[in-house]
Amino acid sequence: MSAERLIKKYPNRRLYDTTESRYITLDEVRQMVLQEISFKVVDRQSNEDITRNILLQIIMEQESGGEPLFSADVLARFIRNYGEAAQNGFAEYLDNSLRFFTEQQKALQQQVGKALEGTPMDYWVKLGEQNMKLWQDMMGGSRGAKKSD
Repeated sequence: MSAERLIKKYPNRRLYDTTESRYITLDEVRQMVLQEISFKVVDRQSNEDITRNILLQIIMEQESGGEPLFSADVLARFIRNYGEAAQNGFAEYLDNSLRFFTEQQKALQQQVGKALEGTPMDYWVKLGEQNMKLWQDMMGGSRGAKKSD
Protein backbone atom coordinates (compact mmCIF):
# COMPACT_ATOMS: atom_id res chain seq x y z
CA MET A 1 0.00 0.00 0.00
CA SER A 2 1.30 3.47 -0.86
CA ALA A 3 2.17 6.08 1.72
CA GLU A 4 -0.38 8.55 2.99
CA ARG A 5 -0.75 11.54 0.67
CA LEU A 6 -0.39 14.98 2.18
CA ILE A 7 -2.78 17.70 1.08
CA LYS A 8 -2.28 21.27 2.26
CA LYS A 9 -5.14 23.73 2.55
CA TYR A 10 -4.11 27.29 1.87
CA PRO A 11 -5.76 30.43 3.29
CA ASN A 12 -7.38 31.06 -0.11
CA ARG A 13 -9.30 27.78 0.49
CA ARG A 14 -7.37 25.92 -2.23
CA LEU A 15 -6.15 22.37 -1.67
CA TYR A 16 -2.63 21.41 -2.77
CA ASP A 17 -1.72 17.74 -3.30
CA THR A 18 1.97 17.54 -2.38
CA THR A 19 2.32 14.10 -4.02
CA GLU A 20 1.16 15.30 -7.43
CA SER A 21 2.44 18.87 -6.95
CA ARG A 22 -0.82 20.48 -8.06
CA TYR A 23 -3.98 22.08 -6.75
CA ILE A 24 -6.98 19.76 -6.48
CA THR A 25 -10.71 20.17 -5.96
CA LEU A 26 -13.00 18.77 -3.29
CA ASP A 27 -14.38 16.42 -5.93
CA GLU A 28 -10.88 15.04 -6.50
CA VAL A 29 -10.53 14.48 -2.74
CA ARG A 30 -13.89 12.65 -2.88
CA GLN A 31 -12.51 10.47 -5.68
CA MET A 32 -9.50 9.66 -3.48
CA VAL A 33 -11.91 8.49 -0.78
CA LEU A 34 -13.81 6.35 -3.28
CA GLN A 35 -10.53 4.85 -4.52
CA GLU A 36 -9.49 4.19 -0.90
CA ILE A 37 -6.35 6.33 -1.25
CA SER A 38 -4.98 7.23 2.17
CA PHE A 39 -4.53 10.98 2.69
CA LYS A 40 -4.25 13.67 5.32
CA VAL A 41 -5.28 17.31 4.94
CA VAL A 42 -3.42 19.92 6.98
CA ASP A 43 -3.89 23.64 7.32
CA ARG A 44 -0.92 25.28 5.59
CA GLN A 45 -0.47 27.98 8.25
CA SER A 46 -1.08 26.09 11.50
CA ASN A 47 -0.18 22.56 10.29
CA GLU A 48 -3.39 21.40 12.07
CA ASP A 49 -4.93 18.16 10.79
CA ILE A 50 -8.22 19.20 9.16
CA THR A 51 -8.99 15.95 7.33
CA ARG A 52 -12.29 15.49 9.20
CA ASN A 53 -13.38 19.04 8.29
CA ILE A 54 -12.74 18.38 4.60
CA LEU A 55 -14.60 15.05 4.73
CA LEU A 56 -17.54 16.74 6.45
CA GLN A 57 -17.50 19.44 3.77
CA ILE A 58 -17.68 16.73 1.08
CA ILE A 59 -20.63 15.13 2.89
CA MET A 60 -22.35 18.52 3.13
CA GLU A 61 -21.98 19.02 -0.63
CA GLN A 62 -23.31 15.51 -1.29
CA GLU A 63 -26.27 16.12 1.04
CA SER A 64 -27.18 19.48 -0.51
CA GLY A 65 -27.34 18.13 -4.05
CA GLY A 66 -29.65 15.41 -5.29
CA GLU A 67 -31.18 12.81 -2.98
CA PRO A 68 -29.88 13.26 0.59
CA LEU A 69 -28.71 10.22 2.52
CA PHE A 70 -29.64 11.61 5.93
CA SER A 71 -33.15 12.74 6.85
CA ALA A 72 -33.71 15.55 9.35
CA ASP A 73 -34.70 12.91 11.95
CA VAL A 74 -31.45 10.98 11.47
CA LEU A 75 -29.39 14.18 11.76
CA ALA A 76 -31.30 15.14 14.93
CA ARG A 77 -30.44 11.72 16.41
CA PHE A 78 -26.78 12.30 15.59
CA ILE A 79 -26.87 15.63 17.42
CA ARG A 80 -28.61 14.07 20.44
CA ASN A 81 -25.80 11.50 20.73
CA TYR A 82 -23.06 14.16 20.93
CA GLY A 83 -21.89 14.68 24.47
CA GLU A 84 -23.82 11.69 25.80
CA ALA A 85 -22.05 9.03 27.82
CA ALA A 86 -22.79 6.58 25.01
CA GLN A 87 -21.11 8.74 22.30
CA ASN A 88 -18.12 6.39 21.96
CA GLY A 89 -20.40 3.37 21.74
CA PHE A 90 -22.54 5.12 19.14
CA ALA A 91 -19.50 6.02 17.02
CA GLU A 92 -18.16 2.46 17.25
CA TYR A 93 -21.58 1.06 16.32
CA LEU A 94 -21.79 3.32 13.24
CA ASP A 95 -18.24 2.43 12.19
CA ASN A 96 -18.87 -1.31 12.53
CA SER A 97 -22.22 -1.05 10.73
CA LEU A 98 -20.72 0.82 7.79
CA ARG A 99 -17.76 -1.58 7.62
CA PHE A 100 -20.16 -4.58 7.63
CA PHE A 101 -22.36 -2.97 4.95
CA THR A 102 -19.32 -2.36 2.71
CA GLU A 103 -18.08 -5.93 3.16
CA GLN A 104 -21.53 -7.29 2.29
CA GLN A 105 -21.72 -5.12 -0.83
CA LYS A 106 -18.31 -6.38 -2.01
CA ALA A 107 -19.25 -10.01 -1.30
CA LEU A 108 -22.50 -9.60 -3.24
CA GLN A 109 -20.69 -8.05 -6.21
CA GLN A 110 -18.19 -10.93 -6.22
CA GLN A 111 -20.97 -13.55 -6.12
CA VAL A 112 -22.88 -11.88 -8.96
CA GLY A 113 -19.63 -11.63 -10.92
CA LYS A 114 -18.95 -15.35 -10.46
CA ALA A 115 -22.52 -16.25 -11.43
CA LEU A 116 -22.25 -14.24 -14.65
CA GLU A 117 -18.72 -15.37 -15.54
CA GLY A 118 -18.50 -16.65 -19.10
CA THR A 119 -22.09 -15.72 -20.00
CA PRO A 120 -23.15 -13.18 -22.64
CA MET A 121 -24.23 -10.90 -19.81
CA ASP A 122 -20.65 -10.99 -18.46
CA TYR A 123 -19.40 -9.66 -21.80
CA TRP A 124 -21.87 -6.76 -21.74
CA VAL A 125 -21.12 -5.90 -18.10
CA LYS A 126 -17.36 -5.82 -18.80
CA LEU A 127 -17.90 -3.76 -21.93
CA GLY A 128 -20.05 -1.31 -19.97
CA GLU A 129 -17.39 -1.02 -17.25
CA GLN A 130 -14.71 -0.43 -19.87
CA ASN A 131 -16.80 2.26 -21.56
CA MET A 132 -17.53 3.91 -18.20
CA LYS A 133 -13.80 3.98 -17.38
CA LEU A 134 -13.01 5.52 -20.77
CA TRP A 135 -15.76 8.12 -20.23
CA GLN A 136 -14.47 8.99 -16.74
CA ASP A 137 -10.90 9.27 -18.06
CA MET A 138 -12.09 11.50 -20.88
CA MET A 139 -14.09 13.71 -18.48
CA GLY A 140 -11.16 13.87 -16.07
CA GLY A 141 -8.91 14.94 -18.92
CA SER A 142 -11.30 17.65 -20.04
CA ARG A 143 -11.56 19.02 -16.48
CA GLY A 144 -7.77 19.16 -16.30
CA ALA A 145 -7.69 21.09 -19.56
CA LYS A 146 -10.14 23.66 -18.18
CA LYS A 147 -7.99 24.28 -15.11
CA SER A 148 -4.95 25.23 -17.12
CA ASP A 149 -6.83 27.86 -19.18
